[in-house]
Amino acid sequence: MTIKEQLEAMLAPLLDEGNCFLVDIIIKPSKVSQKITILADSDEGITIQQCTSISRRLAKQLEEQDFFAEAYTLEVSSPGLDQPLVLPRQYKKNIGRNLKVALKQGETISGTLLESDDASILLQLPQPKKKSKVPADESELIRRISLEDISKALIEISFK
Repeated sequence: MTIKEQLEAMLAPLLDEGNCFLVDIIIKPSKVSQKITILADSDEGITIQQCTSISRRLAKQLEEQDFFAEAYTLEVSSPGLDQPLVLPRQYKKNIGRNLKVALKQGETISGTLLESDDASILLQLPQPKKKSKVPADESELIRRISLEDISKALIEISFK
């Protein structure tokens, strides 16, 4: 079992208690101490209190089991807006928001997330900037994208 898998097993009951889910575990080694970052979320958004509780209980388990021989830093937080969406559950949580989606074929698409399921998302594309003589067909402005075709999806922040 890898370190990540062991941490996932330790985190599962802690996350389930608060209806949270694991987004990612990032382990960054360094000369002084390695940094363990746990990114967790919930459908309603994770609170600072939930992150603190998870962090304290996980740290206690790690100390009791003498899990890391070297010094380490543990951080539990929600994925920020700069973190890509990786789980179908994250897409569902962000319905109605604008996304910038980079596809594996190289194309980048921006639009409003209309719906999401475990296999795909549906984006409402913006109206073309230039007015054409032929009005845009509404069906051309909606695009279904398979999650397998997405290399990176970020929430676009609007300051309007």
